[in-house]
Amino acid sequence: MNDAPTPRIARLQVRLCAVDQPLHLEFAKVAEQFPDWVTATRGSILDDGADAVVSPANSFGFLDGGLDATYLAHFGDRVQYAARSAVLYRHDGELLVGAADAVATGSGEIPYLVLAPTMRVPMTLPADTVNPYLAMRAVLRLIEREILREGPYEGQPARHRLLRVAVPGLGTGTGRVSPRACARQVAAALRWACGPIGLPPSWLDARMEQRDLVGDVGD
Repeated sequence: MNDAPTPRIARLQVRLCAVDQPLHLEFAKVAEQFPDWVTATRGSILDDGADAVVSPANSFGFLDGGLDATYLAHFGDRVQYAARSAVLYRHDGELLVGAADAVATGSGEIPYLVLAPTMRVPMTLPADTVNPYLAMRAVLRLIEREILREGPYEGQPARHRLLRVAVPGLGTGTGRVSPRACARQVAAALRWACGPIGLPPSWLDARMEQRDLVGDVGD
């Protein structure tokens, strides 16, 4: 009997993408925990297509560095305009860490880019950051709860259209989050997407959850 956690979002498939071997190995361990709906691949996140790819960069929609520069080169200037416009008009000029939005890419192969910042501006994240968790949780919450506000499926629930999602390392580039810490926090967000939603019963439970997210600082 398969008792692995299953998501509240029917038919969701998450592909964890890594270029470097250390992150790929950590993502593979995460995929083992969710065998029916999470996979880990090594190579370009743009390979194999998807309903959406995730941009974990900054709060202001700049797509001019790191992985975002790859997105900009692939999708063209329209995705930069879409990202900046969404941040300005739908989020009052700043998409906070822990929030996400989906913008149209103009590509039939990958129609949406999900903005889910892991940092306000480019910076090295502190050793006890939980921003990768917040970003991954924001992606999953967007898919589960939100209505697409532009693109080919405008007006439709994201849970009906963003079912194949490709996720890169969250905070592992400029943020310098370790592969192990990133994978641990991504796994925690994936578990959040399974089963009922609740509150920690006490402050002790909340602190234990925080400790589990952070792990051994510097690992």
